[in-house]
Amino acid sequence: MSSTADTDAVSVPLPPDRWATLPNALCVIRFFGSWIMVGLAVAGFPQWVVGFFLFLAATDWVDGKLAILLNQRSSIGPKIDTIADVTLYACLLLSLVYLRSDLLVQESGWIGLALLSYAGSCGFSLIKFKQFPSYHTRAAKTCWLLMIAGVIAVFLQWSTWPLRIAMLGVTLTNVEAMLITATLRHPLSDIRSFRQARRERHRPAP
Repeated sequence: MSSTADTDAVSVPLPPDRWATLPNALCVIRFFGSWIMVGLAVAGFPQWVVGFFLFLAATDWVDGKLAILLNQRSSIGPKIDTIADVTLYACLLLSLVYLRSDLLVQESGWIGLALLSYAGSCGFSLIKFKQFPSYHTRAAKTCWLLMIAGVIAVFLQWSTWPLRIAMLGVTLTNVEAMLITATLRHPLSDIRSFRQARRERHRPAP
């Protein structure tokens, strides 16, 4: 799920073996903390679920910035980040099952569309590159903000429209991810946009 520049960044080779970094530690916290969020939902504390989700989402915003600021980027980092993000939103969905199952039924079309588009993006990447995508596009970062607004609105029972907008954003982001997968000749991480993917297509494989 940062600031955007006017031009796309150029992908550079990253150290593959940098596991013990602060950004990766934040991803691990997000992974295990997501299950605590489910426990809070089972216990019936929706406000705590929202608060814990905001904390975990903040780690997603911070880890990428720290990786650049502390020069702790690595090729494994985006993959760990993706696993942590998927776990966070899967646990958020489980929390909704316990706390707002009525909402899941009501909004099943919007949520189902987002889930299907994500499954399509992952499936396409697995078929072509034998690995899950970890592009971290600008659109995905925008969806991070939309999801925060949607979660707050839903759990505090304000409105369902922020969630619907977030699900539409997720769907469009996954469509862009599929276009990126179709464009790239070899798997890459941290691709900000489809435009950058078109540029990377003409670079030699590492």
